[in-house]
Amino acid sequence: MNESDDEKGQEARITPRLIDSLYTEAMILADEARAYFDEAGRDDRQSLEPFARVGFACESLKVTTRIMHIVAWLLTQKAVETGEIKTADGRRPERRLGHANDSDPIVVGQLPEAAQRLINASTDIYARIQRLDEGQLNDEPAPSPARALMGRLERDLIWNRNG
Repeated sequence: MNESDDEKGQEARITPRLIDSLYTEAMILADEARAYFDEAGRDDRQSLEPFARVGFACESLKVTTRIMHIVAWLLTQKAVETGEIKTADGRRPERRLGHANDSDPIVVGQLPEAAQRLINASTDIYARIQRLDEGQLNDEPAPSPARALMGRLERDLIWNRNG
């Protein structure tokens, strides 16, 4: 059975349910990262070589940055869905997902398993959100009936003046 264009469009659409699910996932990850990097990970960090300790600190900041950008993007999507923000134009720069630096696989490989798990989880959810954000850019805006009417009126006015 072939899917209609409407069904494909609905699958790709960012729904309130998807936003809520991703928001919950991001907040759980944020809580886990805070608990690890601020508390449980202190002993792990102290057991590392000095260079790896610096890498641990940098990667904890990268995890935090990814999560911050994800949560901000999801909250913006919620505001668009509820009408708090009047337009759903994802092309506007302030509504795009913020840039987060990639993790260095060599540095990540030197870190404790718990840190690696959090880094990989943050990278995974960030990549999923990034695909959603980029998908908004690839969507052509729906043709506006008002703009089409204005175009016809302009053509008619020009035709009448010249004809």
